[in-house]
This record gives sequence, C-alpha cells and structure tokens, in this order.
Amino acid sequence: MARAFVMEFERPIAELEDKLAALKRLDVSGEPELAAEIDALQVAIIKLRDTLYSSLSAWERVQVSRHPERPKTQDYIETLFTDVIELRGDRAFGDDEAMFAGLGTLDGRRVAILGHRKGKGTKENIRRNFGMPQPEGFRKARRIMQLAGRFGIPLVTFLDTQGAYPGIGSEERGVAWAIAECLATLTRLPVPVVCVGIGEGGSGGALAIGVGDRLIMLQNAYYSVITPEACSSILFKDPSRACEVAPALTMTAEDLVRLGLADEIVPEPPGGAHRDPASVLIAVREAVVRSLGDLEGQSRDEIVARRYARLRAVGVHTEGGV
Repeated sequence: MARAFVMEFERPIAELEDKLAALKRLDVSGEPELAAEIDALQVAIIKLRDTLYSSLSAWERVQVSRHPERPKTQDYIETLFTDVIELRGDRAFGDDEAMFAGLGTLDGRRVAILGHRKGKGTKENIRRNFGMPQPEGFRKARRIMQLAGRFGIPLVTFLDTQGAYPGIGSEERGVAWAIAECLATLTRLPVPVVCVGIGEGGSGGALAIGVGDRLIMLQNAYYSVITPEACSSILFKDPSRACEVAPALTMTAEDLVRLGLADEIVPEPPGGAHRDPASVLIAVREAVVRSLGDLEGQSRDEIVARRYARLRAVGVHTEGGV
C-alpha cells in the first residue's frame, strides 16, 4: 500500500511497495510466473527493510522519530492507562495544549502523567504548537509534579518535542525560568519518576519533564541538548548540515544506554513504531510497569538521594594510567 509520507532514505522500499501493491491488484489466477514474482518481491521488501533498519545513522533515526504517523503521547495515555483525568491550566496565565498533565491508573497503581503532545493533523498541530510547550505548559507540569509529591503518587512522563517554544511571548513570560523550576522540582521530588522517550527529545523542553529515576527509550527516539538543525545553524550557519552533526551529539537510544544515561531500549519493528504501534505500546507498558515495580519500597529520602547520585554521575570522566 502506498504511504502518504515517505522518508528520503526509505524511497527504495517505498518504490518496491508501490510496485507490489500494483501487482496485487492484478488477477494472477492462471499466471504462476506473476504469482511467483509477487512472492519474490514480498521477500525482497522484507530483506531490504531489515537490512536498512538494522544500520540506521543518527540522522536517519531522527527522521524516524519525527514520522507523522508515529504513536503520540495521547496514544500511549489512551492505551496504557485507565481512569484518566486531565488537569488543565497553570493557575497563572492559561492552559498549554502542547503539554498533557493528568492522573491515571496503570496496572492497579495510581500515577501522575506528563507528556509533550503533538497533533495528528495540521489544525491539531497548530493548536498544540507542534508539541513545543510555552511557560504555562511547564508551569502546569510543575503543578502536577508537586501534586504527585504531596500525595506520594509515582510520576510517568513521555518525551516528544523539538524543544520549548522560543517565541517572543514565550520569552516574555519566562520560559527559561519555568524550565528551571521544573528541573529543580524533579531533582527533589520524593516519588518514583519514570521517563519514556517516545520520539523527539530536544533541549530544555524535553529535559524539563525528562529527569527521573529511570529513562526508557524507544529504539528510534532521541534525546539531546539541542536538535541537529539548531546545532548545525550555530556551528555552520546552515541547518541543512544537520546530518553531519547528528552523530557527534551522541543522542540515539544506543548512545544513551552506552553513556549510562538511559536504562532500557524498547525495540521497534523494522520501519519504525508506526509500522506496528500495538506491539510497541504493549512493550512500553511492560517496561514502565517493570520500572515502577523496581522503584517500589524506597523511602522518600532514599528516592531523592539515589536520584541525586544518578545525576551527579552524569558526565564523569576518568583516565586510565594516571
């Protein structure tokens, strides 16, 4: 079946899939050679897809993480949780639809939920600012963090944003301060915090709800101090060179596990999570439930102390032979 959106590196596969779809529309009864060609083409597509997706570059993984058909935060919330109650507003300015905040039940356990929220169409994306929160979004998130801490409720967050919205209004309302307050709140939050990278994880916009006791990454998600385009714009004054800087940012799931920043990778089917979202949603649910179970039984002081130690270990460099 032809797809509405095709990534550049996927074009060889897309062309074969289009050819296969055209052949399948033909009547192959009494045409054994044509039927054999269809079978051979199906096998070739599977092999090509497996080969291509087993060796994606960092930049290609960024493209997969941005695929418009990829499961969004709302898909995870609807599938993983029951009894969901959305909480709106920051009690200061308004409600930011780019940030979901609420409560839900996961495996019999009441949890607080935060997540960057993109749209599934142009109108919805515009309303949700393409998943880029503004200060009121981060202040809403902090309100839920504080609520979780007050009532001893674990926090689960979903990361999927290029970053905080950098517009004039956002700056005027103190976006940097709002992000800093979220970070300070997370570091001392006395409840288990599990973060899940489901797509993009760019800059302080992701970090504001992405500091916790466990970091679970989907195979094709990324988490970085800056998007490749923004990095390329700073270094080369040319965002089109993003493919060159992406590897240096060490932002893929494999990079993060190797550096000790992420704890677990959830595999995706060849082609990305949008190829088989049901299996990915189930795998994420199992990973989150497992992580919350591992974090149970700790005192409030122990949770904060271990998180502090985890953060202090980031970026530690040692040299041998000294």
